[in-house]
Amino acid sequence: MIASIILSLLLAFCVLIIFAQFISRALSNGLNPGLRSGFGSMSSREVGPRLEECLLEDNGSRRKIAVITVDGIITGQQADPEGYNMVDVIKAQFERARDDDRVKAVILKVDSPGGEVLASDEISKIVRDFQKDETNAATQEIIRGKPVVCSMGSLAASGGYYISVPCRWIVANELTITGSIGVIMHTWNYRGLMDKVGLMPVTYKSGKFKDMLSGDRSTNEIPVEEHAMVQKLIDETYSRFTNVVCTGRSQAYQYNNKEGQRLADDWTNYVDGRVWSGIEAQKRGFVDELGDFDKAVERARKLGHISSANLVEYRERHDIGEFLRLFGQNSAAHNLKLDFGLEGPRLEPGQLYFLSSTVVN
Repeated sequence: MIASIILSLLLAFCVLIIFAQFISRALSNGLNPGLRSGFGSMSSREVGPRLEECLLEDNGSRRKIAVITVDGIITGQQADPEGYNMVDVIKAQFERARDDDRVKAVILKVDSPGGEVLASDEISKIVRDFQKDETNAATQEIIRGKPVVCSMGSLAASGGYYISVPCRWIVANELTITGSIGVIMHTWNYRGLMDKVGLMPVTYKSGKFKDMLSGDRSTNEIPVEEHAMVQKLIDETYSRFTNVVCTGRSQAYQYNNKEGQRLADDWTNYVDGRVWSGIEAQKRGFVDELGDFDKAVERARKLGHISSANLVEYRERHDIGEFLRLFGQNSAAHNLKLDFGLEGPRLEPGQLYFLSSTVVN
């Protein structure tokens, strides 16, 4: 009898939570946006991460500035129980900002040393495409792109700069560490250690280069052509990086009617992996303005042609269903991890990275 009572209470509690979430979701997606935005048009997206709009600063305005944050290592690896990664969430946030007619500008807060090349490139494309004008296929109406202002935190280097450079305007603090334009591929060669302990690798392969980047070969067994091929891959990716920088900064300078900073004539002399302070970056045209987050908000209002706006952000919404799904997963899906604050970025062998060397060392 006691067990039945307890189970009944738990069931009632779960039903209450689900009902409360249903009401909250209805208010968030239906009535609440209508009241706040004057019933402006905003389409709902059923696919992708579920986001909830949160008010960061209420300025009593019907206009909004969305704040989207990129914090930490940029990665395309799965990050939540729903199977979405950082790129998925950022893409959904920009789509939410585009759908809301009351959002007039976006602030991209970047505090990142960089990360994976592909993930950085995908986020960079999201930022660039968000600002483009589009044509509604049904009505032939032109949907104007909305400006994105980058607000750099303490670190916006390598891939962190890669995702910043497509923005219409870049604001950096004087002490921001940025730059580190370059590409790195990391691996280990442990053949010397294997020889010391008496281990001898035996490899069967279908081609000469099938074991490329393998760490169990002695250095004299690595073909000269392999070094050339890996370096060519690095150079191609680096060329893509510099092209993104040149295109992004040049277009921003033109869109801003030549207001802000243009790239210095000798800017290519400074894209060798070195890092700069915010002051140095502005002198060479890699950022437009020195200031803090408030300065970025001021610039976003100016580019969005609004006098005031509420600041909002989109957070992932989790419900009781995700908690219940944990019971259906194997033990490896919810291992516990202790964080002592000392863990650095883990580089996968053979993976290309836009990553600041100050973090790796």
